[in-house]
Amino acid sequence: MARLLGIHIKNYRALADVRLGQVQYGNGTPLPRLTCLIGPNGSGKSTVLDAFGFVADCLLDGVEAACDKPWRGGFDRLRTQGEKGPISFEIFFEADDPARPIVYQLLVDIVDGVPAAVEETCRQRREGETRGKPYYFLKLKKGKGKVWSGQAVGEATESRLSQTVVLADLDKLGIATLGNLSEHPRIVALRTYVEQWYLSYFVPNAARVLPAAGAQRWLDREGSNIGNVLHYYQRQNPREFRAILKRLAKAIPGLKKITPEVSKDKRLLLKFDEEGYQDPFFQHGMSDGTLKMLAYAVLLEDPQPRPFIGIEEPENGLYVRLVERLASQFSSRTANTALSTQMLVTTHSPYFVDALQPGQVWLIRKGSDGHAQATCAADVETIAAMNAQGIPLGSLWYSNHFDDGASE
Repeated sequence: MARLLGIHIKNYRALADVRLGQVQYGNGTPLPRLTCLIGPNGSGKSTVLDAFGFVADCLLDGVEAACDKPWRGGFDRLRTQGEKGPISFEIFFEADDPARPIVYQLLVDIVDGVPAAVEETCRQRREGETRGKPYYFLKLKKGKGKVWSGQAVGEATESRLSQTVVLADLDKLGIATLGNLSEHPRIVALRTYVEQWYLSYFVPNAARVLPAAGAQRWLDREGSNIGNVLHYYQRQNPREFRAILKRLAKAIPGLKKITPEVSKDKRLLLKFDEEGYQDPFFQHGMSDGTLKMLAYAVLLEDPQPRPFIGIEEPENGLYVRLVERLASQFSSRTANTALSTQMLVTTHSPYFVDALQPGQVWLIRKGSDGHAQATCAADVETIAAMNAQGIPLGSLWYSNHFDDGASE
């Protein structure tokens, strides 16, 4: 499964120049399978998560539509105040060949009054090389450039292996078009990887609404189709369906059974049976915490998980003792190499951070210029040393050691 090694974001809201993990060959430590962002309100944690959503939306919906999502408000509100250069994303990830990660760069700016993809590039080392610079296999500027087909060829190979590319619409990404063509397997892999990113902004009230009946494979961002997804598991993956119920029952005492049921008006009900009650409860009467733990159980028991999952503040609405358990479950899931996914989580909970290691935690805070800065806990000697002595990271964070250590 593909793995994100790092990301470099420039001129995206408060992220004037932020790097997480390894952003080029030999530069930095790769991100682990579980990465947690901590920091004050307004520091830029959610913006990092939204940066992934923006790239995915550019691919799926087009650049202008991605800028104009209601929570983004258009290009002018996205570009870092005072900056004139393009918004830039550089994504470094492993695809099929761990020895040759791919570097994808996307630049977005205004062209003729509208947001557009002004530059896209893909680079990779040639097969068998372990040193030296990566070569381009995609170079586009304002929709014009070259692409090299196959798995091993690139900028350094003969020109007969390259094709001239002219895109008619700068609103559409080049990888969206070329990623449909079998002669470009690396771009197909990149497109597929980004398309499968999942960002969770779970809203319990959305999960309480009774959706139209019908099984669905994936949770949507707000969890409004959680009943449809459980219906899918009940029919298609009964073993995983039982595992979801078992995981939830451990977190919610007294819960015996959940049953998806189609009503007379073709709506999908979730029927919750609890010990001590003769009549069942339905999703509109369940607590926020129960619905959130149900959503996370669905994600954790997925036999074919998304390669990248982003979750905003999973601790909200949860009993404090469930928070550290949830962090441990996320760690166990991402450590499973057979079914491994990768998670990026934002949190305000020291209890969640207590379950993590220094290399998994990044502090996001604003500098004197108002721009976000990112520091990995493993790179702060005092934090790493105290954690090695047995002091949990959450306790160090709550005691202000993160702020003091990162300022040194």
